[in-house]
Amino acid sequence: MATIIKTTEQIEKMRIAGRLASEVLDYITPFVVPGVTTGELDRLCHEYMIKVQGTIPAPLNYAPAGYPPYPKAICTSVNDVVCHGIPGAEVLKNGDIVNLDITVIKDGFHGDTSRMFFVGTPSLAAKRLTEVTYECMWLGIDVIKPGLRLGDIGHIIQQHAESNGYSVVREFCGHGIGEKFHEDPQVVHYGRPGTGELLRPGMIFTVEPMINLGKRDVRERTGKLADGWTILTKDRSLSAQWEHTVLVTQTGYEVLTLSAGSPPAPEILQDKKSAETTLVDGR
Repeated sequence: MATIIKTTEQIEKMRIAGRLASEVLDYITPFVVPGVTTGELDRLCHEYMIKVQGTIPAPLNYAPAGYPPYPKAICTSVNDVVCHGIPGAEVLKNGDIVNLDITVIKDGFHGDTSRMFFVGTPSLAAKRLTEVTYECMWLGIDVIKPGLRLGDIGHIIQQHAESNGYSVVREFCGHGIGEKFHEDPQVVHYGRPGTGELLRPGMIFTVEPMINLGKRDVRERTGKLADGWTILTKDRSLSAQWEHTVLVTQTGYEVLTLSAGSPPAPEILQDKKSAETTLVDGR
């Protein structure tokens, strides 16, 4: 399947879907507190999507080849869960970190985004991992422009993660998105600059690095708790993830999954832009 270049009309629909996905995260933020279950967070998000937004939760009953139908409206990945955690009876406790992954469908188009949340007061290690992962996502996004390649995104993400002592998950990646949940291209979060598919205006894909505190190896949940979806770090170390959906524009990029409650871009991005301005101006 070739990468789909979106039309002006399709891009506008993707803007709407992306904003709505982000607004689900705005809505759920005050509910992410010690004592809440992941199942309750799912229920609240599901009701907000259906009753308030008029959107469809894309994960519900989603069943790609080799997977059972996903049983919930959102993904809730807690602590050492890398991705695809299924909401249920798990009670969030003080110090946990959790990724809430939201994908909605509006007028046939998908908006896909995720954020990390601190439950109560996180450990210094958890806080730092979460912050660096956020920086990784934004540094990857900020290199996007026509003429560069997907490998440029993965390279800067890998470089920043590993320079801080963390590892990048290899088995899961970003993806093209539009009328289908997952389209080409695959957007890996590691690699060499100047490699991979050429970026062209009208491409829309997610940037969603999964960064581990320990080694990069992952495993599927097994035994009585096996569900065919949940992926954990093999060494039980913490994992963090952030995700935005991004449009390649004529001159750079546009993040489609921003809303009033979206966290601001990290300081490291502002520092990078200041340094680039200094080099251009010679001051």
